[in-house]
Amino acid sequence: MAVSFDEVGRASGEPRDVRLRREKRRCHVRNSRILSIVVLVVPVVGIIAASVAGLPAIQQSATREKNKEGAAFAGIADSEFVFETAPFASAHASTIVETREGLVTAWFAGTREGAADVGIWLSRHLAGEWTRPIEVATGTQPDGRRYPCWNPVLFDVPDKALMLFYKVGPSPQSWWGMVRTSRDSGRTWTDARRLPDGILGPIKNKLLQLSDGTLVAPSSTESSDRPSTWRVHFERTTDAGLTWTAAFPSASADASPINAIQPSILVHPGGRLQALGRTRSQRVFETWSGDGGRTWAPISLTSLPNPNSGIDAVTLRDGRHLIVYNHTTQGRSPLNVSVSRDGKTWDAALLLESAPGEYSYPAVIQSSDGHVHVTYTWKRQRIRHVVIDPTWLKPVPMPDGNWPRELR
Repeated sequence: MAVSFDEVGRASGEPRDVRLRREKRRCHVRNSRILSIVVLVVPVVGIIAASVAGLPAIQQSATREKNKEGAAFAGIADSEFVFETAPFASAHASTIVETREGLVTAWFAGTREGAADVGIWLSRHLAGEWTRPIEVATGTQPDGRRYPCWNPVLFDVPDKALMLFYKVGPSPQSWWGMVRTSRDSGRTWTDARRLPDGILGPIKNKLLQLSDGTLVAPSSTESSDRPSTWRVHFERTTDAGLTWTAAFPSASADASPINAIQPSILVHPGGRLQALGRTRSQRVFETWSGDGGRTWAPISLTSLPNPNSGIDAVTLRDGRHLIVYNHTTQGRSPLNVSVSRDGKTWDAALLLESAPGEYSYPAVIQSSDGHVHVTYTWKRQRIRHVVIDPTWLKPVPMPDGNWPRELR
C-alpha cells in the first residue's frame, strides 16, 4: 500500500527529519557497533550502511526504499523544520531564495497573525544547518506605535543585492509595502524603505527577472468593502526598484469579475508569461501576458482546485512548470505538487502533507544544482523545508480533476 510522506514520521511518533538529525548525532558513536551489525544482519545492510555514511546517505537510502513502496514519496530528497523552537508562538507565509552563500528563508511570526508583535524573521542555511531565527524587520513607527508585518518576499538580484519585501499595517486592506536590501546574503540589512504610494511590491510570491533586467512583481489588493474586493495586478521596475509602474489584467467582456489575489508567474516559450493564484471561486486562476508583463489578459479559472489559500509555482529549467498548492476546495490539507508542460494540463506529482491540520502558503524555487526547494507553513507553528529532485517525479494524469489514488 502506498504510504504518503507525512506518514513516515507518524509511524514512530516523531517527524522524519527529527529522527534523521538524531541519527546524524549518534552515527559517530555507533560506527564500530554498526559495522559489526552489518556483518551479522544481512536484511538491513542498506539501512545500517547509510548510518555509517551519515545523514545524506540515510536520507537517500530512506528515500529510495520509500519510493519502492509508494509513488507518493517519490521525488523527496530531504525534509526538515527550519527551527525546532523559537521565541514566538505562530509562524506563517514563508519565502525562500538562493544566494551566493546558500539558501535564505523568511516568514512572519509573533503571537498570532495580525498581532502588533508580528515581525519578519529570517534563517540562513549554512554548513547543512539552518541558523537560529532572527528578527530582521518590525512594524515600529517613528511615533512608537507598532503594526504587524505581513508576507515577506525574498529576491536576489544577481551582482546587486538581496531584496526583502514585506508589508506593514493593521490589515491587508490598509497595509503598505516596505523593502530592505542586503549585500552580504542576508547577514546585514539596510534601513527599511517604504515603497511609493500605490506600490505594494510582491504580495506573497517571488518576483520574475526578465532577460533585459526588468523585475516583475506579482501583486494584488484587497479593498475595505464588505465583502472585500480582490484584484490582481503586476508591478514592473527597470531600475532595481527605484521607480515602478503597475499593470492590471483587462476586464472580461462576458464574465463576472473573479476575486483573485497573490499571483505567481511562470515563463513559457517565446517569453509569454502566465500567472496563477488564489481565488474565492474554488479554483486557481490564470492570466497571460505576451509583452513582458506590460499588459495582461482577463483572469479565468483553471482546472486546479483552490480552498481560498495561497499557492506558488516555478518554471523548471527543463521547461516544465511546477505548482505547490492545496488540492482541495475546503481546508488547507492536503498540500500537493503538480507539473505541466503547457500550463494548462496539470498532472499530479507529489503529496507533501495529508494529515489533519494546516499546511499552507508554500514558496518554491529551483536552485542552481537543479533541486526544487519548498517551504511552507506547518500547523502555524513551524516552517518546513522540503527538497525535491524533479527528475524523480513520476506524474500521473488527472483527467477527472481528482487526485490519483496511487499518490495518496
